[in-house]
Amino acid sequence: MSEIRIELSDAVELAELLTFLAGWFSGSHQHTLADSLANYIGHHGYDLDALRADLHRFVFLLGLSDGEELFGEPTA
Repeated sequence: MSEIRIELSDAVELAELLTFLAGWFSGSHQHTLADSLANYIGHHGYDLDALRADLHRFVFLLGLSDGEELFGEPTA
C-alpha cells in the first residue's frame, strides 16, 4: 500500500471537521439525522453509532487522538 502524506495543519483541520461532525451526530437532532442517514443509505444496517465510530477512527489514524473515543478511558 502506498503512503500518503499531508501537512500537519491539513491533518489538524481534517481532524477538527471529523470531530465536529461526530459531535453533531450526537446532538439533540440525533433522531432526525439517523432517519436521514437511513433514507440516504437505503437501510438501517449502518447507523449513526457506526458513522461516529468511523469518524473517531479516522481522527485516531491521523495521529490526532489518543483513541479515547474508540477504546474508552485510558487505564493506568
